[in-house]
Amino acid sequence: MGKGQGFGKTILFGDHFVVYGLKGIPCALGQMTTCEIEKIDGTEGYELIDNRPVSEEYKTKKAEEYDAIITTILKHLNVKNKLKITLGGTLVPASGVGASAATAASLSYAINEEYNLNLSKDEINESAYIGETAGSGVASGIDNTAAVFGGFLIFQKDMAGGKPSIENLSIEKPIEVVLADTGVPAITKEVVADVRKLKEAKPDEINPVFDEYEKLVEEGIKALNEYNVNKIGELMNQNQELLRKIDVKHEKTEEIINTAISNGSIGAKSTGTGRGGSVLCLTPGKELQASVANAIKEIGYRVTLTTIG
Repeated sequence: MGKGQGFGKTILFGDHFVVYGLKGIPCALGQMTTCEIEKIDGTEGYELIDNRPVSEEYKTKKAEEYDAIITTILKHLNVKNKLKITLGGTLVPASGVGASAATAASLSYAINEEYNLNLSKDEINESAYIGETAGSGVASGIDNTAAVFGGFLIFQKDMAGGKPSIENLSIEKPIEVVLADTGVPAITKEVVADVRKLKEAKPDEINPVFDEYEKLVEEGIKALNEYNVNKIGELMNQNQELLRKIDVKHEKTEEIINTAISNGSIGAKSTGTGRGGSVLCLTPGKELQASVANAIKEIGYRVTLTTIG
């Protein structure tokens, strides 16, 4: 039996903008997806047992995406047997936490172990990226990189098709955050395509948004290096305003952000695909973290208390 795992992730800065070669700052979460595989009778294909802590509605909506991820990775790694694939772990799948990339990474790791492929982490990451692209369309590579490598990263896609630039980024100490789930699953491929159409249709309006983000992320790297938590929060709020301008907003996202900010969160933004999914709230200190989490729960949303860094 082969086993693997992939970290969930949040994106502090860079959602959608990284697709176009701009820097992004992803961070792995403590929660992860696990995968176990075993060979069963048959020459190809798979049977999936999904024991992740997720609703049946999510599984149904994402079924086509996950089938594309799994079948593509099986083909890429030249798996000839039929497999029983069992997913589990502590990561609660929701749009914005890199759930599909965590699955792609965990499956790639499990196949590597079962078939003694001796793949490097870079090769595992390539496999996860290929799977993620099949499921999500033109993937940036940011989710699978965080899922495979963990930690805090500065990520930049190579627009010429080469390997992405990946730098480790260390901060003084972890920062408490609240991840809130809107309960609205988003289809990454559709939203990425919509942003591209908007950028092509309104270049005079949208290109300056990308220019503004390019300056913002450099300020973000500086703030992280200096451990300027208040500045990080300020930049998160500015990043969210840019996401609104490229039309990846959602009313439930806005409700969570307003609640978080009014209860003391120093920054809050959607993370990942947007138009639902998850919201990242910067809440340094366990007391503030608990207070913001409780306020969001009171208006009906599921929350996860974790850290970044």
